[in-house]
Amino acid sequence: MIEGTNAAEIALSVEGELGSGELAPGQLLPPIRQLAAQLGVNPNTVAAAYRTLRERGVIETAGRRGSRIRERPATTPRETLGVQVPQGVADVSQGNPDPALLPSLRAALAAAAPRYGAGAPLYGGPSLAEEFETLAREQLLRDGVPPGPLAATSGASDAIERVLAAHLRPGDAVALEDPGWGSLLDLVPSLGLRPVPVALDDDGPLPASVAGALERGARALLVTTRAQNPTGAALSADRAKELRPLLAARPETLLIEDDHGHGIVAAPPQLLAGATRHWALVRSTAKAYGPDLRLAVLTGDEVTLDRVRGRQRLGPGWVSHLLQTTVSELWRAGAVDPAAVGAAYDRSRGRLLDRLARQGVRAQGRSGMNVWVPVPEESAVVSRLLLAGWAVAPGARFRLSSPPAVRLTVSGLADARIDALADAVAEAVRPGPARRYG
Repeated sequence: MIEGTNAAEIALSVEGELGSGELAPGQLLPPIRQLAAQLGVNPNTVAAAYRTLRERGVIETAGRRGSRIRERPATTPRETLGVQVPQGVADVSQGNPDPALLPSLRAALAAAAPRYGAGAPLYGGPSLAEEFETLAREQLLRDGVPPGPLAATSGASDAIERVLAAHLRPGDAVALEDPGWGSLLDLVPSLGLRPVPVALDDDGPLPASVAGALERGARALLVTTRAQNPTGAALSADRAKELRPLLAARPETLLIEDDHGHGIVAAPPQLLAGATRHWALVRSTAKAYGPDLRLAVLTGDEVTLDRVRGRQRLGPGWVSHLLQTTVSELWRAGAVDPAAVGAAYDRSRGRLLDRLARQGVRAQGRSGMNVWVPVPEESAVVSRLLLAGWAVAPGARFRLSSPPAVRLTVSGLADARIDALADAVAEAVRPGPARRYG
């Protein structure tokens, strides 16, 4: 039973009821006026409690349809929908880059240390290291990104969260690729925002689906330019040509582009940046240089970047110049050859797709390190593959309303292992007794 005499107590009571099982995911909460009358408080007090819960990612509000507990509250991220990997089972579920394609950081760190020591930043100094800013700007301009201010963030998720917070408020709708990046599908509701699914194919988001999401009130659109996670989609020139006028007709839309394939895809990105009044593009170093380099380059329009950097100054202040200098050294030394890395992933991914196709298994993966395989029922396929010695990612980690599938990561697999994986997948998708995964 929900209790409390002020907003904080009511919000805490709801969270307590959820934790104890008295309230279940998806359950409708009492209307504001009804609960206010029940508790003997002002309706504004209940409204404030619901607002707090929405901002914490505990509940979601759908206008006149009321407020309900989220199907997956922010405290239960999609990563928990993975599988327990027994000893001896090959894990192709994690989406990590191939360690053999990552550069050694030793030389870059050794070169960065003395340069950093000579000019370590102090409070009140610039947020960007000079060489890092120069090299990042050169890369962006070379790829046709419109000129704009720059910021460094602690990875792509940090950048996206800051951009969303700079423009949107709890209750606003955000158009997201479906299937899409699981962390993002969790992040958006945790900010109190409403995800609206956008369908996509190998060439990126479908224009009709984007138009429908915007017509339903989505105030922001997030697009992955290359190596989309989990499907491997890459925005094509023709698709970008279709989407630009659609977005230009709604200039108030916040456009966020995640160049997920930067450094691991040889083909240049097709961009939408500048099609709307407010836009942002983020490039993380994680996939090409290593996930522990928690660094991303963010650019966008003046207003967006001013808001992001202003809020950043009130929090972490800046991203370590030691990291920035290390990444600059990697860039300057050409430590990663995107053409070679992209070709390596293309070869492994292409082999898997070809082997699956020859066995009648439909799959997709135009770029990057992942292959997306539609399946009749996820848990049965995941379970059969575990018994066959393979741990794959269930598609539920990446889906809003799209059909069931599993994600396979090709990183580090030798040809013989790719063939064995394809054979196991082909066998697993054939009809058979269903099992649950845990």
